[in-house]
Amino acid sequence: MSLRYLTILAFALLAGCSSLTDLKTDISERMFGPEVKEPPMPLADFKQKAAAKLLWSTSVGEAEGYIYTPAVDAGSVFAVNTKGEITRVDAATGKQIWRINAGESISGGVGAGENLVLVGTPKGMVLAYDQNGKALWKSKISSEVLSAPKVASGVVVVRSGDSRIFGLSTADGKRKWVYERATPSLTLRSSAGVTLADGAAYVGFAGGKMVALKADDGKLLWEASVALPKGVTEIERIADITSLPVVDGRYVYAVAFQGRVAAVDRTNGRVLWNRDISSYTGLAADDGKVFVTHSGGAVYALDNSSGKSYWRQGGLLNRLVSAPLPMGEYVAVGDVEGYVHFLAKEDGAFAARIQTDKTSVMAQPVSLGESTLMVQTSGGGLYAVSLK
Repeated sequence: MSLRYLTILAFALLAGCSSLTDLKTDISERMFGPEVKEPPMPLADFKQKAAAKLLWSTSVGEAEGYIYTPAVDAGSVFAVNTKGEITRVDAATGKQIWRINAGESISGGVGAGENLVLVGTPKGMVLAYDQNGKALWKSKISSEVLSAPKVASGVVVVRSGDSRIFGLSTADGKRKWVYERATPSLTLRSSAGVTLADGAAYVGFAGGKMVALKADDGKLLWEASVALPKGVTEIERIADITSLPVVDGRYVYAVAFQGRVAAVDRTNGRVLWNRDISSYTGLAADDGKVFVTHSGGAVYALDNSSGKSYWRQGGLLNRLVSAPLPMGEYVAVGDVEGYVHFLAKEDGAFAARIQTDKTSVMAQPVSLGESTLMVQTSGGGLYAVSLK
């Protein structure tokens, strides 16, 4: 979508939106919501190099405009829907183990770990259950929760819709710390949360900034500029990190919409390289490469030490492509029509393809092992797919 179109859209929306908050939401929904604004590129035929097979599927309930990513822990998959239902299924068979209702709508994806299952609500509540579905505690934060809470070393780290980051006790949900910063007046509504690794929380913000925080007390370790806002209007100057940072060895990678992808040294926050690539859904790193889904739908493979391009797959334009997931010799992405595509790591060529329920694949496929992945669709399907 061009900046010219966005500028026109902004003026048109201002007349119909009662507040700047309404405008932010409307722009995000029009650009990245369930409706396709431009026709998806037709899929081309190709010679299959691998075989994609559906292992199991089950229904967990519709997303209704939210972006959910299921969680995998202790041999189980945990998934949610907007009606407040949390479902646990066996990761090997897809058989439902239990389903409970939280009693209120769920707006953020599910997090799991340390015998906890964690969800967030539009009213800013973080709800914790044990892995048998028993309610443990509730904790109130500053605004709606649009992302999955994460847990490590006795701390639940969760992001609120106003971009505050909270550290909560796993024992009782009491607040241990909060990190907040000023944000631009116009930002994109997104489900970006936090990435935890080695006692640190990595978080991307509006304006192209990424920070590293100590997970136990929330103290700032460093701040890095992934992208710098450009242009005259607020629309043009949007440069938000709307996806999860990715940790790979000594580096952490992040990418901004209307901005750049960058590699950052985890020890000091120094930017090692950057490239002008825009992404809303995110990236992944594996085998010396960084894989990035461009906001237009192309998929890139970059050298992890320099940012140099290895290949670009442009056969998925306007298909609202998900973040990539490396799987052995391949990279998997989902699209707006429920397809899961497998691209060869070596050259980006299509290797295999399988369709789920014809509704949009959520932003992030999840690994179930070296040759198996899982996706959740906006229509409420949960699908486990293997590749051979």
